[in-house]
Amino acid sequence: MLFRQITHDDLGCASYLIGDEHAGVAAVVDPRFQIDEYLELARYRGVTIEHVLETHNHADHVSGHGRLVAATGARIHVHRLAEPEYAHDPFDDGWELRLGALLVRALHTPGHRPEHTSFVLVDTERGEEPWAVLSGDSLFVGDVARTDLAVESAEGARQIFRSLHERLLTLPDETEVWPAHLGGSMCGGAGMNLKICSTIGFERRHNPTLAVTSEALFVERALERLGAQPPNFEKIVAINRGPLVTSGVETPALYSHQVELKRAEGALLVDVRTDLQFDDVHIEGSICIPSFSPGFGSKLAWLADHDREVVFIGRDDADGRRAAQLALSVGVRNVAGLLAGGMTNWRQEGNDVGHIERVAADALPARMAREPGLQLLDVRERDEWDAGHVAGSVWTAWHDIDSIPAGLDPDRPIAVACAAGKRSATAASLLKLHGAGEVIHVSDGGIPTLAEHGVELVVAPHDAPACESPAGAASEA
Repeated sequence: MLFRQITHDDLGCASYLIGDEHAGVAAVVDPRFQIDEYLELARYRGVTIEHVLETHNHADHVSGHGRLVAATGARIHVHRLAEPEYAHDPFDDGWELRLGALLVRALHTPGHRPEHTSFVLVDTERGEEPWAVLSGDSLFVGDVARTDLAVESAEGARQIFRSLHERLLTLPDETEVWPAHLGGSMCGGAGMNLKICSTIGFERRHNPTLAVTSEALFVERALERLGAQPPNFEKIVAINRGPLVTSGVETPALYSHQVELKRAEGALLVDVRTDLQFDDVHIEGSICIPSFSPGFGSKLAWLADHDREVVFIGRDDADGRRAAQLALSVGVRNVAGLLAGGMTNWRQEGNDVGHIERVAADALPARMAREPGLQLLDVRERDEWDAGHVAGSVWTAWHDIDSIPAGLDPDRPIAVACAAGKRSATAASLLKLHGAGEVIHVSDGGIPTLAEHGVELVVAPHDAPACESPAGAASEA
């Protein structure tokens, strides 16, 4: 039997090549947009990819099903409720597909989306009981999926509770659980583990969400922990349900003058180098989204307007091309190009550059004490802010910065902090883009680090406004 997990580490996605080498047949489950690895593995193992199985219409990444169909002639199988526009074989609960000795059985598990289906795997040469389940976006290692990307969130929570307790948890304890997402994906919560698999029995005993056996309490807790909805999830679902996407996008190399013209025309300039490199030197008007840290695609999807051209800026051309490939995975296709030669070439040509001051989080308390006028912008998510923040600081989640946040004076220094220094790098670049004069990127830690160094944190009362005091009061903490 053939079973391989292929991960997309930037998005935290997992897909699978399954089949029977002796029968020479295989299927890909939940393919990512870049399909070369499936084709290479299939060729190496001597199998033909004849089927593509989708657990659901994905909302966080563009599927590679169209490209696989174009490359192999495979048939796409998806639950009847998915209602895609492309040619496919619809199935219902209990549908089975034989790949030589491997039996794939559809287990309808709605909640994340109405059509969501898990796939139970049976190795018929070894036994009749299932040995694994491809749980898609229902059961994760350490967590379960969010329920607000297709239906009313409470109804989704009720559906996924029943899918978990009446369907998945009825499988034998030794059944292996192989999910469609690992830690870091926006389709789950903070409890998602980076471990690639688990078992039904282990999750039953150690997954805290499964310990909640009251449906009403499960729904209440599921709604409490929902994060902000990704702004482009409907766009990605539409791409995945629509006509098959079979091609990528060309990424031309743009020289300095062309990049300046694109900037003047309103293109979004995305610097994909590390946040430290961006702080040291960058093109004015660009934003910082490092592509060699997990979550580049998700961050880009938050900030990119599908009608606005994007130009990628790296250390060199290879950085720009890699970023463009990651952009395709989240449906960002309006790519104007990349900066030819990267920032090295830009600087060698003597073009203007900017920089952002960087301060380590453990040094910020002393800075705040010395400079009473220093403002503090907290760019974490609202639940993080509510759990504990610096009195007098101003809150705006990093992905919602589309102007100078209310309560901040753009003519006075603004320190931008998150939990670890990564989100604050992007936020600091956005603040500068929107006209802040002196921006300070708080790096190597964040709000928790301030607490460790004597800065008192306060808990937000229920329904408290996000901006608690006039700008500049952050130094009172």
